Amino acid sequence: MADTMRHRDPVPVPQQQRTDEGSPPLISYVLPVYNEVDGIRPFHDELTATTATRPEFDYEFIYVNDGSADGSLGILLDLAKNDQRVRVVDFARNFGHQIAITAGLDHARGDAVIVMDTDLQDPPRVSLEMIDAWLAGAEIVSARRRTRRDTPFKRATAHTYYRVLRRCAEVDIPVDTGDFRLLNRRAAEELRGFRERSRFIRGMIASMGFEQHEVLFDRDERLAGETKYPMRKMLRLAADGVTSFSTVPLKLITRMGFISLGLAMLGILYAVTLRLFFPEITVSGWTMLMVAMLFLGGLQMLSLGVIGSYVGRIYHEVQQRPLYIVRNVISHDKD
Repeated sequence: MADTMRHRDPVPVPQQQRTDEGSPPLISYVLPVYNEVDGIRPFHDELTATTATRPEFDYEFIYVNDGSADGSLGILLDLAKNDQRVRVVDFARNFGHQIAITAGLDHARGDAVIVMDTDLQDPPRVSLEMIDAWLAGAEIVSARRRTRRDTPFKRATAHTYYRVLRRCAEVDIPVDTGDFRLLNRRAAEELRGFRERSRFIRGMIASMGFEQHEVLFDRDERLAGETKYPMRKMLRLAADGVTSFSTVPLKLITRMGFISLGLAMLGILYAVTLRLFFPEITVSGWTMLMVAMLFLGGLQMLSLGVIGSYVGRIYHEVQQRPLYIVRNVISHDKD
């Protein structure tokens, strides 16, 4: 039957625990969707075919419609109608990929939760390797990209960013990993307690600790559509990653301030020395003056921008608005 609910509370949705101790383990797939009308059905077909090879588990597929405007919701509703394991969480508007993952985690009931995208760049077959690692004792399993079929620019920038972030961050964030990962029930419950608005989920998971394991895989090409992370969103996510888990930018401002102060003191000593001991030397000074003013002005604006980004995060947090608003939750299961 269809279940309709409205969620405005910023705390996680209470999870329904399974009471049948004799039932097989439940694996929850959290699947954010944004304008994937051409790829949802092929993805679901491959996912169900993959999970069918492991019938010893029960499965639920939680699709989070992140305000899609291309007909994706209609396909998701049809999937829910024909597959009782499918649940559709329909946002009232677009809230973003990281928030969609959060909503899926809030609604997941599984003994293990797998987060993955629906564009088939993350192969469903890899999720079975993650399940095997979980059964072997891992509490969190990350899928690490061995190769990726992206543009050279995307590969180079991603390679550089992950390594810079790892050096700057105050937690050990695995390199070359996205949000494709498995969490056991305890880790998923702990992650639901992280309610900040500027979310960098892979960093949050790394900060929790637990017994972590990596599975290597070759990332495929996108099946259909366009990337939902253009340069603007990638830069925003990168900034969230740095400012969420590092105060290095603020420390750099202090260091740049000391360097500027040192250069200014050298300039003052130079000017005073010329004035007192070499008054016959004429120094025009206009070029040097303009360079110094522009340098210090640019440095100040950059410093204010970095400080402003941290202040902006504080501003959004103190508003305490809900992370997301759900229009409907649609399912046709027996319960």
